[in-house]
Amino acid sequence: MTMSEATLRSHTANFDVIRDRSAVRNVMLMFGVLSSLLYIATDIVAGLRYSGYSFASQAISELAASGAPSESLVDPLFLAYDVLALTFGVGVFMAAARRNHALRITALALIAYGAVGLGAGLVDMGTHGQATFAMNQRGTGTLGSDAPHIVLTAVLVVLLLTAIGAGAYAMGRRFRIYSYATLVTVIAFGALTSSYAKQLASGQPTPGMGIFERIDVYSALLWIAVLAINLQRRAPPSNE
Repeated sequence: MTMSEATLRSHTANFDVIRDRSAVRNVMLMFGVLSSLLYIATDIVAGLRYSGYSFASQAISELAASGAPSESLVDPLFLAYDVLALTFGVGVFMAAARRNHALRITALALIAYGAVGLGAGLVDMGTHGQATFAMNQRGTGTLGSDAPHIVLTAVLVVLLLTAIGAGAYAMGRRFRIYSYATLVTVIAFGALTSSYAKQLASGQPTPGMGIFERIDVYSALLWIAVLAINLQRRAPPSNE
């Protein structure tokens, strides 16, 4: 074999590796869209199967509350969501060029977000009805008994805000403005939702809470889907 033939084969092999890596990365990035769609579908289907459930006034977490009629449906679907979210975070890390520190921070925050959610879900599924991180059904617990769920939710929110905040600097001006708008929306409607905490724990009516929370959550899910689509449209990152 001549030197030129060996070089050509080496370059071809390297190209195949890069092409395969790009294909895997693009599949992982698609999980960002799929995870958001799965979460929304789970919310809608579970709410419709929960007799008497109100999308306008009840929390999404109530669908997965300990003993809720929709718990057995929601738990495995939310685990699948966490797996997709975690894999998407890895895909974002693969898509980040070495000098794009903002996108790498976004990726790490998304990986942590998926890993924490997945870990909490697995713990709850392994406790055989004595869920640690699931909230109690409305009116059956207190802020103290729901503390693990509240802490878990706070951690997940911080990780999402970190991902969105860092992601604002990962791409162009339009995506930065969109990310800022998402941050404001998530923070504002998250604050409105959290203001109902005492009423929820004591079983009192919470009119509007379900709407506020869904604006909050769906805004973040939309941002993840938009990030995934934007990264897929970008040219393969350089190794500089």
